[in-house]
Amino acid sequence: MGYDWGMSKIHVVLLEPEIPQNTGNIARTCAATGSSLHLIKPLGFSLDDKYMKRAGLDYWDKLDVRVYENLEDFYRKNQGAEIYYYSKKAKHLYCGVSFPDEVYLMFGKETKGIPEEELKKHEERTLRLPMKEGLRSLNLSNAVAIGVYEVLRQHGFEGLCLEGKFKNG
Repeated sequence: MGYDWGMSKIHVVLLEPEIPQNTGNIARTCAATGSSLHLIKPLGFSLDDKYMKRAGLDYWDKLDVRVYENLEDFYRKNQGAEIYYYSKKAKHLYCGVSFPDEVYLMFGKETKGIPEEELKKHEERTLRLPMKEGLRSLNLSNAVAIGVYEVLRQHGFEGLCLEGKFKNG
């Protein structure tokens, strides 16, 4: 899997994703924004899952996808990465951070999020999206899109079409 985009500046990291449609939608967002997608096992589906493929449409060949055996494997292969962790338990808002040029945005599994001990280790880089009290969470693919587009906004949407010109339309 993968398209040679060069070195992506935004890396979306999914820790043990469970729902293929969410991962497919996130893959589509990554392809549309030139972001890399990092998947940390165990995955709740096969990478050949038809629902994931359908949600990602025909963008899979335009996507840089990297798969890791576990969280330790991810950290070992991405030493020195500036990682921001998204969680409803975070104290810091996602829009209160000045993101570096190259950034990793980590999101946890749909049912449990990122493990509490991991969040505590990285509390200063743990971010939340505001929402009404008493609700469990946003959909994972929506949360990823918000995070990615905030980084893009801060960097002037570098590398993206801003003219509003579309072929055949």
